[in-house]
Amino acid sequence: MAERPENRVFGKRAQQHVVILASGDKIRHMTIRPWMAAVTLCFAGMFTVGYLAATSYLVLRDDLIGATMARQARMQHDYEDRISALRAQVDRVTSRQLLDQQVVEEKVEKLMQQQLALSERHGKLDALLSRAESSGVDGGETVPLPGEKPMTDGRRADAAGAIEAIMGITPQKTTQLAYASTGESVADHADRMFSKVTLSLKDLEHEQLGRIQSLTAGASETADAIQKILRRTGFDIAEGIPTDTSADTAIGGPFVEPMSPGDAFEESISDLDTALDRLDAARRTARKLPFGNPAPGSNITSRFGNRTDPFLGRLALHAGIDFRAATGTEVHCTGAGTVTVAGRTGGYGNMVEIDHGNGLTTRYAHLSRVLVKIGDHVEASDPVGLSGTTGRSTGPHVHYEVRRNGKAVDPMRFLTAGMKLTTYMD
Repeated sequence: MAERPENRVFGKRAQQHVVILASGDKIRHMTIRPWMAAVTLCFAGMFTVGYLAATSYLVLRDDLIGATMARQARMQHDYEDRISALRAQVDRVTSRQLLDQQVVEEKVEKLMQQQLALSERHGKLDALLSRAESSGVDGGETVPLPGEKPMTDGRRADAAGAIEAIMGITPQKTTQLAYASTGESVADHADRMFSKVTLSLKDLEHEQLGRIQSLTAGASETADAIQKILRRTGFDIAEGIPTDTSADTAIGGPFVEPMSPGDAFEESISDLDTALDRLDAARRTARKLPFGNPAPGSNITSRFGNRTDPFLGRLALHAGIDFRAATGTEVHCTGAGTVTVAGRTGGYGNMVEIDHGNGLTTRYAHLSRVLVKIGDHVEASDPVGLSGTTGRSTGPHVHYEVRRNGKAVDPMRFLTAGMKLTTYMD
């Protein structure tokens, strides 16, 4: 390397340091300038001074470390308090869910009890409604009870949907905090559903009560109408009921104080049962009495009462009604009973007498032929003979009498009552 000329002003120039880097055949060199060494020394000095200063500060201010540790301890306590609060909240939510579940289970049990009660009522109603239908009782249009709103199909559908919703309610796990808005709770939802179901069940109960009361009113009105007609003929339901020893009347037992009044449904069922019993008793009495026509379609030629005797020409009592009927026309029994006379009987000619009970008898006279014998039991409309002109008669006809306790009464009262009763008999 060539030597540089000397600086004549400052004298001999200082030698520069050179760093030689050799790598295989390659050789590199780097000249270290004085300013580079100065910068390096400055950085090292600054680092040393800073490190010493920081160390001295930390040593002299050890309370800073204590403050940091205290702050960390406070943060840890805060987190622990927060966790405890969250656990307490979860416990409260879980307890509320358990209470809600208990409430729902109690309400479902109550609903099942109501359903069981309705099923029992349905069994009672089914028997009574079938009995009312067989009796021909029509309650007409059901009138809603006071304060009752008619139940529509939509409300029934809502009730069914509410029941299904209630039966499907199950407690759910809560993942939100207590202070967060959780919406409607399970208990509130169940209360709302049960309120809807309760109202629907009450509507059904009111509808049933209205139907029962309507049928009761219909049965009572029919029984009253029949009883009124029977009273006009001189009979009452009590005296018209047959006195037999059948299973229906074979009752008894020790006297026990009556039960306290039950609910409206039970009372309505009892009222309907009583009304149907009255109706059945009235109809049984009506069927036992001679309200039929012995010669349907035949004209009346002579009525009950005083008239001029066709043979003697003087005033005499005609104890029955005469019907114009050609010889051989069937003569029908006007009511159920037992044959007590069947044959030739003085001026009656061939006569049939039937005992209907309660002192009531009917006579069918001037028959050309008798179709029954003594002791036979006949029902209403059964043929008892053929019309003719036997006995004290001026021509073929049917002489019909009604007697009570042996005394003749006007048969027209019974014929008129029979035509009115046709509307009320099933």
